[in-house]
Amino acid sequence: TAETASQCIEVLKKSPTITTLDITGGAPELNDSFRLIVSLARAVRPDLKIIDRCNLTVLQEPGQEDLVDFLAEQGVSVIASLPCYSAENVDKQRGSGVFERSIAALLALNEAGYGLPDSGLELDLVYNPLGSFLPPPQESLESKYKEELEENFGILFNQLYTMTNMPIKRFADFLYRRDELKDYMDLLVRNFNADTTNNLMCLNTISIGYDGKIFDCDFNQQLGYGMGSSEVHGEGGKTVFDVESFNLKDIPIKNDNHCFGCTAGMGSS
Repeated sequence: TAETASQCIEVLKKSPTITTLDITGGAPELNDSFRLIVSLARAVRPDLKIIDRCNLTVLQEPGQEDLVDFLAEQGVSVIASLPCYSAENVDKQRGSGVFERSIAALLALNEAGYGLPDSGLELDLVYNPLGSFLPPPQESLESKYKEELEENFGILFNQLYTMTNMPIKRFADFLYRRDELKDYMDLLVRNFNADTTNNLMCLNTISIGYDGKIFDCDFNQQLGYGMGSSEVHGEGGKTVFDVESFNLKDIPIKNDNHCFGCTAGMGSS
């Protein structure tokens, strides 16, 4: 809401240790307060890194014709989801025509300077596995993405991030229906990597819901594990309306089985 967005900015003013504002939520650009929070954040914190988690196809939605120009003018970094560099795999996962629309969006971002050397406009991509397995090594997959996208479409980008599928919500339901949930959890536990634990998102990131509720991470938000609340989807948790700054390190982090998703293999935070 506009009220939540404005309050986030007020608390951000008093939180100099916060260096990044990461806006997500499926297609956050369609929220009525998206441009408001971006503009206000840039005005009060010119040094702030602002990230838009973009699904790419939103760039073709009615009313979003000037979105790329707005993002570039505000110096917003774009992290876009592209589950594969082949049309067959993307359309199978996301729906018919999604790959073509995603490529058109990436070309539009490139045209505005995103992903180009020395432009200052960062364009990163995110890969998720198409099933119940861990992603391949990030560095080698990034090289393959860059090769395929540049050779076939002339598309450039900065980095690729590989993300492990978390055993929650829709993906957990998918695994349960296929009787694969236990096997997938066993896979995550077997591949626990202690080296990932120093860089987990819950150590230096908070997530804020549309209503101002604060969570340790995106995944705890989806599960309703509110920061400072003892109940799932319970009352009494922290919100942006009752904190003076985002320095909340003294509040214990909520952990559960899904946390193995961030610590398996090369990590996912």
